[in-house]
Amino acid sequence: MSDNLPSVTVLIPTRPDLADIKAVAAARRLDYPADKLEILVSRGKQPSVQRNAGLKAARGELIYFLDDDSVADPANLRRAISHFADAKVKMVGGPNVCPPDAPELEQVFALVLASWLAFGPSRARYTTVGAVRETGEKELILCNLIARRDAMLELGGFNEALYPNEENALMDELQKRGGKLIYDPEFVVQRRPRPTLKAFAKMLMNYGRGRAEQFRVHPTFGSALNFVPPLFLVYLLTLPMVSAITFVPSATWQGDLYHLPLLLYGVAVWLQVIVLIPRGGLRRSLCAAPLMVLSHLLYGIGFWRGLFTQLKPSGQRRDVPVELERI
Repeated sequence: MSDNLPSVTVLIPTRPDLADIKAVAAARRLDYPADKLEILVSRGKQPSVQRNAGLKAARGELIYFLDDDSVADPANLRRAISHFADAKVKMVGGPNVCPPDAPELEQVFALVLASWLAFGPSRARYTTVGAVRETGEKELILCNLIARRDAMLELGGFNEALYPNEENALMDELQKRGGKLIYDPEFVVQRRPRPTLKAFAKMLMNYGRGRAEQFRVHPTFGSALNFVPPLFLVYLLTLPMVSAITFVPSATWQGDLYHLPLLLYGVAVWLQVIVLIPRGGLRRSLCAAPLMVLSHLLYGIGFWRGLFTQLKPSGQRRDVPVELERI
């Protein structure tokens, strides 16, 4: 009966020196015939290059992408395979959720990532949202994604000029060609958020930079929402000037009107805190409030930076060494 199942390669990019790879241990526990399953570790220092190297060397018809710290549910492959019965389905993904035993600070980070105000539709990457559905790139994430190998190779794999967001650009291209992307809320991996505030802040800036770089390479209307944080940042920077102008009596009403978005934003933050309380509790939800604001500010800074970074064209990063290891 395993003859009717497609072959699968679990592809895990990691650092050259990492010995204990959580994703490998989890991949070994996947409920799937051994003769149809391959585990491929790609070691290096540039994940999009590592994934392309692994994609070309993989033997599987389907590629299951995991980050090295992703702990996949054993039933994931069996669950995902059913979606590929539709030939138009090119990718299937689901959320990466914070383990319940993670430290308190990481639980707060997870609450922020799963909030609508901080991450909009992309919160589906960090918590189960809704039912199985056809979706777009904003709800899928590469640390828990399974795709048809031939469809990815047809597009030349990942754009190596992009990291992060290399998967988002590829998803856009697949959809342009009529391919379907599926979000399955039960297709889950456990993965801890960043361990420190500094690491979390760096991640937010990288997300903003990556989105801006993706927009430069693959502009789409779907990225319009991502312009809100950088524009909000510009708005905040102009507030002191407007506040100074309001000392002129004739300009007071204009100044009050200009401050209205900030007032509405504050209300939105506290409404989001109230919505989070049933899930995260009062203490964690209150701690999440300043981090939601921080996420917008740092994402905005990263986005502005990404609009002006120098991108190395995809395919010209052959100086990055990659070592492939079949487990």
